[in-house]
Amino acid sequence: MSKSSNKARLVVVAVIWLVVVGICAAVYKLWIAPGKEAEVVTQTSSDRRHEHQLRLALDSFSGYSLLRSRAFHDDLAAHGIGLDLVDDGADYGRRIESLRNGDVQLAVFTVDALVKASATLGELPGTIVMVVDETTGADAMVAYKQAVPTIDALNRDEARLVVTRDSPSETLARVVMARFNLPKLAADPWIDAGGAEDVYEQFKKADPAAPRAYVLWEPYVSKALEDDRAHVLIDSSKFRGYIVDVLVVQRKFLAEDERGPRLLKKVIEAYLRANFDYQRRAGGLADLVQEDARAQLDERLSDAQSARLVESIWWKNTQENYGHFGILAGGSSGGLQHLDEMIRNITDVLVKTSAISNDPTGGEPNKLYYDRLLKDLHAESFHPSVLAGEGSETIRSDNAAAALSDAQWEKLSPVGELGVSNIVFARGASTLREQSQRELTELAGTLASWPQYYLLVRGHARADGDPEANRGLAEDRAQAVVEFLVQQGVPSQRVRHQSMPPGGAGESQSVSFVVGQLAY
Repeated sequence: MSKSSNKARLVVVAVIWLVVVGICAAVYKLWIAPGKEAEVVTQTSSDRRHEHQLRLALDSFSGYSLLRSRAFHDDLAAHGIGLDLVDDGADYGRRIESLRNGDVQLAVFTVDALVKASATLGELPGTIVMVVDETTGADAMVAYKQAVPTIDALNRDEARLVVTRDSPSETLARVVMARFNLPKLAADPWIDAGGAEDVYEQFKKADPAAPRAYVLWEPYVSKALEDDRAHVLIDSSKFRGYIVDVLVVQRKFLAEDERGPRLLKKVIEAYLRANFDYQRRAGGLADLVQEDARAQLDERLSDAQSARLVESIWWKNTQENYGHFGILAGGSSGGLQHLDEMIRNITDVLVKTSAISNDPTGGEPNKLYYDRLLKDLHAESFHPSVLAGEGSETIRSDNAAAALSDAQWEKLSPVGELGVSNIVFARGASTLREQSQRELTELAGTLASWPQYYLLVRGHARADGDPEANRGLAEDRAQAVVEFLVQQGVPSQRVRHQSMPPGGAGESQSVSFVVGQLAY
């Protein structure tokens, strides 16, 4: 064998050994050494504080301050549950996709945002398990009196609504568009703004004669009203069940993870205990929202601002959750709207205003909530207040519209005319037809969610013929409508009928509906 052949063989052997050594080194570095290091770390570490880790998507809204509270997280930790909060900046599209993909197991939505996001996604990846809170005055539609004295003044093509899209203020605006008679308002009347501060800045710079309404939230509502040329057209204190925050769980986690129901019950229990704890303390919620504002927004709220904020958010307690889910028997729910009704009303508003093209539940709102967890807690007599020895929590009710004197009815401030399909009567008669009864039944449902408004039912008759007979017929028709609404549960002190001067043929067989309120 030649020297050159031996030399080549030695080179090959050397290369093979280098490869083997390299592989061994790689195996040690990539697998053996990390394993030893992990073993050392394990031997010198404590047990995990939380046996279970969950993720919750939310944003900086003050109504979610309880979900960020120390009391809530300490309670969860005591049950071996850690909760990571994921702030997505109120990006509801991203939020529902995170829920669908399992990046988070829990998320907070307003009901309207959940319906819209589900419709856009084309599926229902989440289901509601608890009502968190309801806005009761933080949002308002403000305008200059000169240009927009009532909502009816928005019934023109050039009118515009300045709003922050995908926010409760847009929901408020859509309620107005869906429920009031505004056929001339453009289908797309929006002027987009980047938050309440931006809306307020646009308000300050606006021409007071321009037909615009500005939808914003506190403290900017109060700031706008410092201008004595401005007034509130409508605010969220006047209606119920439209701006409602709910806790939503990923369906797969609830149905397919054996830990799901047990862990979610613990989350709900911990939240409701924290809610009770802060609400029973004098100034507890005000202190919480002040602390939360500093942490989330680096903003200091005055005592007056925090008190006003607490008044504008209705954090739902245990009993109120039982009521909204229809778990309490008979009249013990305190007249609270069932979640089913809330979803129907909100979906109807979104469809009528073209925010969505169709109902994602297919007319079955029960598909969007799951009542079993709260039913189980009720069956187990879960009541944080009882456990604290303070009796059962109360269901807080709205201050219903009080009875008015004749003089007060005369001075009632009109808000706007409701958009109700024509109520038809037989010629020369005041008997309601079946279709009209269906329309009025729907109207009664709307009024139930607007507990602080009054309603004037105005009867109209033909201009030709005997004026007194026509006026009498108009009054009889309006009275027939009022009596039907009262039969459907509308309190009699909230509704009054009146006849209008005889008009043209277009008003010959109709009544109209004007919402009114006591002056602010």
